[in-house]
Amino acid sequence: MKRLIWLAIAGLAAPLALSAQTTANPIVSSAREIYARQSKLIVAAAEEMPADKYSYHPTPDQWSFGKVTSHIAMSSYAVCSMLSGTAVPDGAKVSDTDSKDQIVAGVKAAFDFCDKALGGLQDSSLGDTITFFRGTHAPRARALFELTGDLQDHYSQQAGYLRLNGMLPPSAKPRK
Repeated sequence: MKRLIWLAIAGLAAPLALSAQTTANPIVSSAREIYARQSKLIVAAAEEMPADKYSYHPTPDQWSFGKVTSHIAMSSYAVCSMLSGTAVPDGAKVSDTDSKDQIVAGVKAAFDFCDKALGGLQDSSLGDTITFFRGTHAPRARALFELTGDLQDHYSQQAGYLRLNGMLPPSAKPRK
């Protein structure tokens, strides 16, 4: 009988313990996980590519590695500004004509800005209307999807460019 009582108590307590472990902001928390993984990979790829290969592009119509990487910085600033309602910092300008060191520093600074924007974001604000690209209006969630999708897309470009230059991208390297 004692076992039966303990099993009943455990059966009642288990759902309470599981509900206590749920995340308060599951959408934003999930996006932060994607963002954290991709931002680390992007910085590692930018550091991996030699400076003399920043002008590399597989075909004449494709962007150079430097263009892809500087675009990541500038688009991250723009989207994280939309997410947070905070203006892009003065002087936050990264160009494919900058040196590798300047581009890497620019990407890191953009990701620091995004860290703050995502740190204050709540699921409850994702339905709020923001001014999106080209002056259109969209829910804040659209900007969050744009950020994570853009980082995944452009990291895949970086990874491909590294492979085409005989280097293993950060995501393909053995974990330490």
